[in-house]
Amino acid sequence: MDNEKLQNEAINTIRFLSADAVQNANSGHAGLPMGTAAIAYTLYKKHLKFNPHNPDWSDRDRFVLSGGHGSMLLYSLLYLTGYDLSLEELKNFRRWGSRTPGHPEYGVTPGVEITTGPLGQGLATAVGMAMAEAHLAAVYNRPGHEIINHYTYVLASDGDLMEGVTSEACSLAGHLRLGKLIVFYDDNRITIDGATDISFTEDRAKRYEAYHWQVLHVQDGNNVEELDAAIEAAKADLRPSIILCRTHIGYGYPTWQDNSAAHSGIPSKEELEGAKKNLGYPTEPLFYVSEEVLAHYREAVPAGEKLEADWNAKFAAYEQAFPELAAELKRILAGELPAGWEEKLPVFKPDTKGIPTRSASNKVINALSGVIPEMMGGSADLTTSNSTLIENTKGFQADQYDGRYIYFGVREHAMGAIMNGLAVHKGVIPFAATFLVFSDYLRPALRLSALSNLPSIWLFSHDSFNLGEDGPTHQPVEHLTSLRLIPNVVTIRPADANETSEAWRTALKRRYAPTVIALSRQPLPVFDREKYNPASGAQKGAYILGDLGEGKPRLILISSGSEVELIVRAGEQLASEGIPVRLVSFPSWELFKAQDQAYRDSVLLPEVKARLMVEAGTSIGFEKWVGPEGDYIAMDRFGASAPNAVLFEKFGFNLENVLSKSRALLAKLG
Repeated sequence: MDNEKLQNEAINTIRFLSADAVQNANSGHAGLPMGTAAIAYTLYKKHLKFNPHNPDWSDRDRFVLSGGHGSMLLYSLLYLTGYDLSLEELKNFRRWGSRTPGHPEYGVTPGVEITTGPLGQGLATAVGMAMAEAHLAAVYNRPGHEIINHYTYVLASDGDLMEGVTSEACSLAGHLRLGKLIVFYDDNRITIDGATDISFTEDRAKRYEAYHWQVLHVQDGNNVEELDAAIEAAKADLRPSIILCRTHIGYGYPTWQDNSAAHSGIPSKEELEGAKKNLGYPTEPLFYVSEEVLAHYREAVPAGEKLEADWNAKFAAYEQAFPELAAELKRILAGELPAGWEEKLPVFKPDTKGIPTRSASNKVINALSGVIPEMMGGSADLTTSNSTLIENTKGFQADQYDGRYIYFGVREHAMGAIMNGLAVHKGVIPFAATFLVFSDYLRPALRLSALSNLPSIWLFSHDSFNLGEDGPTHQPVEHLTSLRLIPNVVTIRPADANETSEAWRTALKRRYAPTVIALSRQPLPVFDREKYNPASGAQKGAYILGDLGEGKPRLILISSGSEVELIVRAGEQLASEGIPVRLVSFPSWELFKAQDQAYRDSVLLPEVKARLMVEAGTSIGFEKWVGPEGDYIAMDRFGASAPNAVLFEKFGFNLENVLSKSRALLAKLG
C-alpha cells in the first residue's frame, strides 16, 4: 500500500470505527469524528509526544478533546495507537461498566487527560495545563537540561467557542503568552439547531487576534500537509495559537454531511454504508481495521518508548547535575508532600477580639508556602478581600512563569477550569478564591473537579450575611447547602483560626478530591483550647467543643463558622442557670458522615432529643442532625443591606433568640 493510500485509509479508519461504535450503541456523536479525523491523524502521527504504554509520563504532550461529545474520535485513536484500550471496549461504547463512556472521563480510560463534555470546560482547563507546564519549566529547567518541555493541544468546537468560559480563559492565556497552547477549531459551521449563522456570526479570528493569540487558517481540514504546516507554524510562535480548520461535520455521509442531523443522529444502515462507499472503505465487517493500518498506528508504541527512554536519560543527567532540584521535582510529580510540613501549620493563641478566618487562612498559606513550593494559587481580583496573597513570591506573568501567585482577574468560571488544569497536570497544588456567593459562577468547573477526583482547594470568603451593607446580592444563603450536595466535595466552615489550620491540613491530605473552605470576613474569637477541646477534632467534621454544666447534657447546641461563638455564649448562659449543655462545632457535614456510627453517636448523643442547630444558611438537611424533635435557626430567605448589628437582630442570630429557642425545646421535651 503506498503512503498516500495508507494515510487516507488510516484517517478513514478513525471515521468508521467512530461511526460503527455509534451505530452499534444506537447512541452517540459520529459527526465530529468524521469531520476531524484528519486533524487527529496529523497530530497523533506527526506531532504528539506520547508513550501509549505509559499514559502518565510526565513530559508527554497533552491532548484535550474539548468537544467531548465526539469521544469516539479519541477512543479510536487510543485503541489504534496502542493504549490499554481494546477493540472490544470500542464495541462496548456507552455501555455499563465500559471504559468508553459517552463523554471522556479522566481516570476511566487510559490516555484521557481530563473529563470533558460540558462545552468550554476542556479548552479552559487546557489553559491551566499550559500554565502548569510553563511554571514547572521556569522553576526546574536549567541551561542544557530542559526536562519540562511539552505542548497542550485542544480540539474545540463551535459550541466551545460560544461558551463564555472560553472567552475568559483564552483572554488570560493571551495575556500570559502561553505559546505551548495550540487549539484546533473545528469550524464546521453547524450546531444542533442548524447552521451557525443563526446565532454565531462574530469574526472568531479577529476575536482571538484581540486576545493576542496567533491565528492560523487551514482551508481544507482534510489536508494533512496543510494541517502539518499549520502546527509547525503554531509551535514556532511565542503566543498561544488557534488554527481555524474548515471541516465538514459527518464528512462522507451521502445526505448528512454538513447537516445538523450528523451531530448526534443515528444514520440508517444505507447512510452509513453510503459514507463508506463514498470514501472507499469496506462496508463490512463493522469495526474493520486492516493489518497495514493497525501496524501504521502501532508505530507509536516503540516511538513512544524511545521518547520516554531518551527523556529518562536526560533526567538522569539532570539529577546528577542538580540532585536537590531533581529530588524535589520527583516528589511533587508523585503527589507527595514534604516531610514535616504539618509542623509548620500555625497554632493560634486564644484571642477574644478574634481574627477573621480569611486572615487565618492567609497565615496558613504563607506558613506552608515556604515548605510546599508546589502550592500555587490566586484570586478572582479579590486578593485583599480573600486574603490569598503568597508573600515573598512573584505574580505568575508572561515574563515570570516561576511566580506562584495567579491574578485570575474577574474570571471566576475560567479560574475554576484553570484550577482543574493545574491539578490534573500534576506538579502543582492549586488553590483559588472568590466570595462564597460567587461560587455559583464556577460551579460547573468545581463539579468536574469532583467528578475527576482532582485535589483542588477552593477558598470562599465572606461566607454569610455578615457582609452587612453590601446587601443580598453579595450575601450567600443557599451556597453552603448547594456545595454540600456535590458528591466527592468536602466543604469545611471553620469556627476560628485553629479550625482554619485544621481545614488546610485536611485539604492538603485529600490528594484525591476537592476541598472547599468557607471563610469569614469578620473577626471570630480564637477559642481557649485549654477550656475547650482541641481544634484537631475538626478533622472528623464535627466534635465536642465542650460540655458545660454539671451532669449529662440535656441540650445539644450545634453550629459552624461564625455562629459557633454564638452557641458558646448561649451555652455558658444556660450552664450558669443549671442546665447542662453540649457544644458541638460542626465545620464539615461530609467529614462527619464519613465517621463510623459509634463516633457520630458519641458526639450527637442519640438519647438527647433537645438539639438546636444554628447556621447562617438555608435549613435544608438540618433535620438529619437535629432529629425530628429538634429545632434550628437558619437563613431561609435572602439577606438585606444594613449594618451587621441590625442584621443579627433582624435575622435572629443573637443570644436572645438562641436562648429562647433552647428553653422552648427543653420545655417541650422535658
